[in-house]
Amino acid sequence: MEKYFKRKPELELSPSIKRVDNSSKQNRVEINLADLPSDLADYHPNDRDQVRRAYAQRGARQPKEHIFPYKTYGAKDRRFNKGWFTQFPNWLEYSIAKDASFCLCCYLFKRDVGEQAGGDTFVSEGFSNWKCPEKLKIHEGGINSSHRQASRMFDDLLKSNQSIQSLYFKQTDQARIEYRTRLNASIDCIRFLLRQGFAFRGHDESEDSSNQGNFLELLRFLADHNEDIKAVILRNAPENNMLISPAIQKDIEQMAVALRYVDKKDHVVEHFLGIEHVTDTRALSLKAAIEDLFCRHGLSLSRLRGQGYDGASNMQEDGAISE
Repeated sequence: MEKYFKRKPELELSPSIKRVDNSSKQNRVEINLADLPSDLADYHPNDRDQVRRAYAQRGARQPKEHIFPYKTYGAKDRRFNKGWFTQFPNWLEYSIAKDASFCLCCYLFKRDVGEQAGGDTFVSEGFSNWKCPEKLKIHEGGINSSHRQASRMFDDLLKSNQSIQSLYFKQTDQARIEYRTRLNASIDCIRFLLRQGFAFRGHDESEDSSNQGNFLELLRFLADHNEDIKAVILRNAPENNMLISPAIQKDIEQMAVALRYVDKKDHVVEHFLGIEHVTDTRALSLKAAIEDLFCRHGLSLSRLRGQGYDGASNMQEDGAISE
């Protein structure tokens, strides 16, 4: 894919994490658990699951031997009660630096808290109203509260990714590799056919056809000479992800436009103007794309003195740009 598209740069990792390679050549993240950011969104999306897992495996930070400081509320002094760690063992954390308590589950899987008691306090600011300890219980809420949902996701994360969400949303590395190989093969065939000005589809593309058209025949030829491609295309690909339908080809078709002109010194100059995505290659569609591109650059078709379409014979149809 790097041949055709630029990879989106990853955000610079914070000092608390760095990438390292393990023996399986997959990236993993080393995490300084003592210096996690206040929001997991500060991490790159590719790293968040690994950060969650590392933090979850460490467990809630509960310094039971710490001497908790007092706060004055009216005529009474109150402080954090270490007995709350026993009452809420799975999620209650305490920050010595802030003298405040936090929710580990909600930090790792924060969602819209809505009207839930405590709001965002247990995630970012920290709860420190020691005269109202009942709010710790209220924070847990009902069976479908934001905290309960975060707790279930927390438990699923510790079950070696066997949760339904993990199975449904997370592709394996092998699946991504196969998809990329399949897509590259389709793009290579399309680029070749476009460069040569050949038709894509055949009149009969059925399985028993002796000639399924240029695109499918070229794809088969490519597979016959590359075992990696052969293993992931056509019959070896998922039925809903074969990348051979006409609609898929239209989604990745593009038209490049270049201008050639003579400057004031009578030098012939050729400049690349742009690439336009086109949904089909009919003459009227290409004409509309060219007109739109010219309009955006303040150019007029009336000043053209010649045109060339690199073998696109359909531009000779009625309604195409006149010579």
